[in-house]
Amino acid sequence: TLFNWLGQDLTGWRCLDAFAGSGALGFEAASRGAAQATLLERDRRLADNLRQLQARLAALAVQVACADALTWMRQAAPQSFELIFLDPPFDAELFEPALEAARPLLAPRGLIYLEADRAFDALAVQPFGLDVWRHAKAGAVHYHLLRLPTAATRQSDTAVTL
Repeated sequence: TLFNWLGQDLTGWRCLDAFAGSGALGFEAASRGAAQATLLERDRRLADNLRQLQARLAALAVQVACADALTWMRQAAPQSFELIFLDPPFDAELFEPALEAARPLLAPRGLIYLEADRAFDALAVQPFGLDVWRHAKAGAVHYHLLRLPTAATRQSDTAVTL
């Protein structure tokens, strides 16, 4: 679903897979031309497996860091990614902290992909300065593409509040 929404070509995009796990999202972004795919995985064994896969595939755009995603994102340079993947463990209550840490990292017109066990509607993402662009559900998993508000969105919000 996500890559159907994004399209086939991510040439030049800088991507962050904040809770990498298998690394599928980051590696897929790299295979579609992303200039950079940074994979964060806190489990050292999984991070080592990701590094081995990166080497085996000669995926030069992929970088793997063994790091806590929230800590890493809070220290990263602002506006440094066009696409951020957030797929934290559903039982860890990390959705809101992850959105808060990821939001400053978005480049203009950047996107955040969020997988969660519940829907995040416009009111839920508004405190993070984001809009819901796309949402779908498969089984118990909700998929979201979030983006910075556009001028049209800001005007309609102003019109509603007046």
